[in-house]
Amino acid sequence: MNIEQARFNMIEQQIRPANVLDPSVLSLLAVLKREDFVPAAHRSLAFMDLEVPLPEGQCMLAPKIEARLLQELALARHERVLEIGAGSGYMAALLAHKAQKVLSFELHASLVALARENLKRADVMNAEVRQGDGSRGDTGQAPWDAIVLSGSVAQVPQPLLDQLKVGGRLIGIVGDEPVMRAVLITRTSERDWRRVELFDTVATRLQGFAETPAFSF
Repeated sequence: MNIEQARFNMIEQQIRPANVLDPSVLSLLAVLKREDFVPAAHRSLAFMDLEVPLPEGQCMLAPKIEARLLQELALARHERVLEIGAGSGYMAALLAHKAQKVLSFELHASLVALARENLKRADVMNAEVRQGDGSRGDTGQAPWDAIVLSGSVAQVPQPLLDQLKVGGRLIGIVGDEPVMRAVLITRTSERDWRRVELFDTVATRLQGFAETPAFSF
């Protein structure tokens, strides 16, 4: 496989058609080596339009979803970001190139080790991966400029929204199969949040978040 041609095709055939047109995002995707964050057994899937399997039943988001979330978040260099669901560390690496500091929570020790090693190899020094349940955020370092859910949830817990600065944003994929939507929630005041639905998609569940109660007769 011609790696650089595959990367070019991913950007031009998947990511641009998904309305990712921000030059800074596209240039980052061109230089940050996604294949280095993919487990060796699935390296051939690195640039395909699908979720790449990870250990512990987890997945990397599809490339166009990662890119679109990054674009819509519109990070500034001074901002601090909380990510929930480190996976292989790739999304944390993308965020770290756009922000000042990234703290990424991951439940599974094997993925914590994988993400840390991948970030170290990629010389990403401003992203920390911490083992733990990120569904309640991190009040010790709040408020956050941005929160990223790197997977889907049934609903966004209010304690996470409470940890945003005024003007801060949370982005993630919300809903239940077959209907999920990427949403951007902005804190507009101490008591108010604005929610914008961005696009329809489906993604693997983040663990540790409450599910929608099943309807029963």
